[in-house]
Amino acid sequence: MEPELDAWVHPELRAAAVAEDWAALLTAWRKVTRTSQSRLGALIGLAQPDVSAIENRRRAVTSVEVRRRIISGLGIPAELLCGGAGSEMPLPSLVLPRLVAEPETERLRRITASGMRLDAPSLAAMERLLAEHRRAEDTLGSRVMNSVVAAQFQAVAGLYDRARGPLADKLVRLMAEYAQFLAWMAQDQDNAAVALGWFDRSYDWALESGYGDMAATTMSMKAHLAWSQGKGRRCVRLGEAAASTAGASETTRAMAVQMAGRGHALEGDGAEAHRRLDEAQAIIANATDAPPWLYFYGESWFAAQRGMADLHLRDWSGAVAQLTLGLAGFAPEFRRDRAWYGACLAHAHAGAGEADAALTTALGVIGDASEIGRPHAWGELHTVGALLLRQGAREGRVLVDRLAELD
Repeated sequence: MEPELDAWVHPELRAAAVAEDWAALLTAWRKVTRTSQSRLGALIGLAQPDVSAIENRRRAVTSVEVRRRIISGLGIPAELLCGGAGSEMPLPSLVLPRLVAEPETERLRRITASGMRLDAPSLAAMERLLAEHRRAEDTLGSRVMNSVVAAQFQAVAGLYDRARGPLADKLVRLMAEYAQFLAWMAQDQDNAAVALGWFDRSYDWALESGYGDMAATTMSMKAHLAWSQGKGRRCVRLGEAAASTAGASETTRAMAVQMAGRGHALEGDGAEAHRRLDEAQAIIANATDAPPWLYFYGESWFAAQRGMADLHLRDWSGAVAQLTLGLAGFAPEFRRDRAWYGACLAHAHAGAGEADAALTTALGVIGDASEIGRPHAWGELHTVGALLLRQGAREGRVLVDRLAELD
C-alpha cells in the first residue's frame, strides 16, 4: 500500500483538512507520507518554491483553482471539507451478528454524524467496540476483519478535532491501539510493509500520549515481525528494548522477554533462549495487569510460545509437550490461533518421526487453516506435508493431496 492511500486516517492531517489550514495540511501530508516538497508540488500542480511559501505561511491559498488542485491532487475525502458537515461514515458494516452488537456502533454513528464534541461515554463506547472487534478477529480472521476495523478507525480519527483537554489524550491513546491492531492484521496477512507503517504510527501516538504500555507492545510486536522473517538477532534486540520501555506493564514485559527468548532460539542459542523464557514465565505467573489488547495472554498461550522455541531448537518432544499443553487451554473461538499452533504441533510430531500423529493433528486443523489461517498456518501445513514426504511416510501423500484439494 502506498502511504498516500492511507494518509487520511491520520488525525493531524484530518484536522488540518477540516479547518482548511493549507499550511498545516501540506506540512502534515509530507510528514505522514515522507514526501518531498518537489513531489508534493507535482501532485498539486505547484512549483517547489510555491509549496515552501504556503507551508511557511508566506503565501495564502486564496485561489479557488489552487484549492481545487490541492483537494484533487491529495485526494482529500469529501467528508472533511466544509467542516466535515453532512457526512456519515459507513458504520453499519462494523456490526457482526452474534459477535459485535449494534448499540456501540449506534453511539459512534450518532456522534460522527452530529458534529457534537466527543464526550467520555462515546469514547468508552469506541473502546468497547474495539474490544469486540479484537475478539471477532480471533474467530473470523484478519482477512474479514481488516476492512471492518479500518472503517471504524477512520471514523474515530475523524473525531480528533472534536476532542478537548484530557479526552484528546485518551483519543490519541485509542488511536494508538487501533493502529497496533491494524498492524497485527497486516502482519497476519504477511504484508510487512503495511504492518511496519501502522506500527510506526502506533508507536508515535503512544509516545505522544505517554502510553508506555502501548509503546512497549508495539516494539514487542515488531520483534514478532522480525521473528516471522527469520531475523533472530533483530528479534532479540527489539524484544529487549520493549522489555525495558518505561511504563510497560508486567504482562507486556513478559511478552517482550519471551520474544527475546524466541529470537535466541531462532539463532540456535538454547541456553539463552531457555533463560529468557524461564524469566518470562515467572513474570506472567504473577502478572495481574494485562492491558485490554493482551486479553489472550496467559499460561496456556505462554506454553505454546515455549513450544515454538523448542521447535526452532529441534527439541521435538519438548515442542510436542508444550504445544499440546498450550492448545488444551485455548477456547474454541480462538480459531486462528488453534490453526496456527495446531499446524506447528503437526510439524513437531513430524520432526519426531510420528507420522500418524502429525497427519491426525494436521487434518484436525486443516479446515480452520484454510478458512482463516492463510498464509501462516496454511504454509506450515505444507511444510509438514513436505517433511513427511522426505521421510518416505505415506501420511505425507495423504496430507499433500488434502491440501491440494483446498488450495
